[in-house]
Amino acid sequence: MALKGQKTKSDFLEWDRMKTLVLKLERDGDYKFSMLISCGCYLGMRISDLLQLRWSDLLNKEFCELTEKKTKKHRKITINPELKEIVERIANELNPNKDNYIFINRFGEQPISVQYVNIKLKKIFEHYQIKGQYSSHFMRKSLGRQVWTKNNYSEQALILLSQLFNHSSIQTTKIYLGIRDEEISNLYLSV
Repeated sequence: MALKGQKTKSDFLEWDRMKTLVLKLERDGDYKFSMLISCGCYLGMRISDLLQLRWSDLLNKEFCELTEKKTKKHRKITINPELKEIVERIANELNPNKDNYIFINRFGEQPISVQYVNIKLKKIFEHYQIKGQYSSHFMRKSLGRQVWTKNNYSEQALILLSQLFNHSSIQTTKIYLGIRDEEISNLYLSV
């Protein structure tokens, strides 16, 4: 694991594999990380914002509103129907206090830490034998790759993703999603 503040590269997880992992975690009783991965992939929030979510932010809501910690920008995020279903299913299982953080620590007062998330994700990916290099960043990247794929790899999708991720340019978004590396690799294969 990287030192705090050190940049690392995280892979994305293909959408179907993400959904399978979420169901396996739920089946195995790891509701917290089933919710974390679901919310992270469907909402596309940075981990610092994700960990601040409370049950009341998602339950019986059409939108999730927040002020991003990093950019201080206000965002209104539509809650995908599949995510709503996951949230309701897990909430029925846990019967949480609606005012509590969703990703509460073992002491029951504060959210879990980013460091804990990264350590636990590494264990989860090893346990379920998913190869790759994954950190908390994989969730945003997975959403980005899914949007890009679902929109037939269009430039328009990259423009919208650039806005969604608050990137300064489409080039930044391409690098972020690993698209630039893929394009360069494909050049060698096309010769």
